[in-house]
Amino acid sequence: MPPAAKTTARNLLTSLILVFPLFLIYQLGVLFTLPLLNGADFVTTFLFTSLGLTLKGYLLFLAVVVSLFAIVVGVLKRKQQFNGRVFLPVLLESVIYALTMGSLIVLVMTKVLGFPPTLAAALQRQGFVGRTVMSLGAGVYEETVFRLGLLGGSIAVFEKLLGMSRWAAVLGAFILSSAVFSFVHYLPPLGDAFSFGSFTFRLLAGVVFGLLFKLRGFAVAVYTHAFYDIFVLVVRL
Repeated sequence: MPPAAKTTARNLLTSLILVFPLFLIYQLGVLFTLPLLNGADFVTTFLFTSLGLTLKGYLLFLAVVVSLFAIVVGVLKRKQQFNGRVFLPVLLESVIYALTMGSLIVLVMTKVLGFPPTLAAALQRQGFVGRTVMSLGAGVYEETVFRLGLLGGSIAVFEKLLGMSRWAAVLGAFILSSAVFSFVHYLPPLGDAFSFGSFTFRLLAGVVFGLLFKLRGFAVAVYTHAFYDIFVLVVRL
């Protein structure tokens, strides 16, 4: 890793520390939204629906997660440096992306692809707290699952295991992760009714988040996603 990258928001240590407050706010916020949980939040869903965890047990789980996070930070500090000064720039950059990405995607769909998007946000039926908490959860969990996990993991699998060229692996991973990201928004019980327009819009959104993840870092992708959902579902811009 180049020396400059060790202190920017693109290094994993800085990204994890910047994102962790959103994670904690969401995990505590779901106590007020249950049984409503983010669709990509497999862990909390398993704890409450499958294990029937009590409030005391859940808080104990969060304490364990915080402890594990501290250990991970300690390990990463051996090779990377945390730069807290990038926090405000990351927030500002993410707000700008969140405010503009929707219009950019609509422009591509209408002027390039030739058809308008049709979006139906099921969460708009929820209350203010529910929509806010789910917006934060979307930023944290969906970027963790689909960008950090599926996008990053698919590139490694395609390139190292399947022997694909770097560019083919990246292209294939972007298509796969973005398509899966879009598809899960139609799964029950809170999924939207499927339409080709909304599927394409979300697929292109997945591409945008993927580009932010690869070019600007995990934290920027998470905050952009969270701010975008807040603007659409809570502020309703």
